[in-house]
Amino acid sequence: MAALLVFLFILFVVIGVPISFSLGLVSFAGIFALPDIPNMIVFTKMFNGLNSFTLLAVPLFILAANLMNEGNITDRLIRWCNALVGHHRGGLAYSNILVSMIFAGISGSSQADTAGIGSVFIPAMKKEGYDDGTSVGVTAASSTLGSIIPPSIIMVVYSGIANVSTGALFMTGLVPGILLGLAMMSIVWWQRTRFPTGQKVSAKEMVSLTKESLPALFTPILLIGGICSGIFTPTESSAIASLYAFAISIFYYKSISFKDIPRILVDTMKLSSLSLFALASACALGELLSYYQLNVAIQNFFMNLAAGKIVFTLITVAFFLFVGTFMDAVPAMILFVPVILPTALSLGVNPIMLGLIIVVTLALGLVTPPYGLCLLLSASINKMKIEDAFKGTLPYLISSLIILMFMVVFPDIWLAIPKTLFPALFN
Repeated sequence: MAALLVFLFILFVVIGVPISFSLGLVSFAGIFALPDIPNMIVFTKMFNGLNSFTLLAVPLFILAANLMNEGNITDRLIRWCNALVGHHRGGLAYSNILVSMIFAGISGSSQADTAGIGSVFIPAMKKEGYDDGTSVGVTAASSTLGSIIPPSIIMVVYSGIANVSTGALFMTGLVPGILLGLAMMSIVWWQRTRFPTGQKVSAKEMVSLTKESLPALFTPILLIGGICSGIFTPTESSAIASLYAFAISIFYYKSISFKDIPRILVDTMKLSSLSLFALASACALGELLSYYQLNVAIQNFFMNLAAGKIVFTLITVAFFLFVGTFMDAVPAMILFVPVILPTALSLGVNPIMLGLIIVVTLALGLVTPPYGLCLLLSASINKMKIEDAFKGTLPYLISSLIILMFMVVFPDIWLAIPKTLFPALFN
């Protein structure tokens, strides 16, 4: 029966059934085949999976991103970043990555980054003379930073699963997220002779753009500073981000009105439902796996590995890279983090560092076919084939994998900031 369920899941994915529905259908079919288990358990597990204070951050961060996009705040950040670095050869590509790094500190969502920034940058880069592969590749690759640089929605989900400090995980991802962005910029610099040079703005215009963008630039500082100082929790920071985006959009920039709010809330609920329904379906499938003891088989595989921490972590990276090619980050973590976490702890792998490595690995899955959602969004904006889009993304993906390997081999370096800010968690 277990083999049949695996076949059904693969079949659903191959024929194009959305991953959340695939998970739900397989869960229901598997539970239905068990005579002693009521079918209602599927819906009970789906509800319980969403009954979490931590998960409130998901719709609230998406709301903050929507307010930023609808309020033209994203456009202001784009103009500021372009004025800052756009006059260099390959300037629009640099600007694309820089905006993604800043926007990541606001939205917590790679998909929101792709949709909001890609719709502006991809046409602009093509107009300036960049080829299709670069326009889409830079946008898709840099949007993965939205899941790594704090705050991050999938970090919130991991923290709830592994019962670790969300704030500590956020701070662990800060430096690697910045390094990943710089690594992507190094790829642009390496290929700079292929790219056009933008126009340099005057000092007066630069000052004007900085003043105009300052409230938006202050948002990541507000959120990260509030979390580090203990003023508010990471979940509360999502509410602060939404309120702050609402306030500056309505009262400072005056770019949206109160009549726009219902439409923005509806869009937020639609986007949130995608992630949350996938999470709920994954919780139901996790219950099914326990009945068929598939999770025990996977756990035994990891437990029987005669390997140290580094080899175990490398196998974990390879495993989640494979999973990320056909599954979103949230259900992948729901299904597999509880399975590998006991083995990681027994080997002495820090659960916070493990979370960072899994988050980065699954973020890279957002730009790997066939399922990579950020790659699909970027390709659809430019109306190009997914294979061609992936070719443009590949150099930036490779640079990110190199940084990921450094994270695996030298884990203590990345834990320096959280150990300083949250010493009680590491004693």
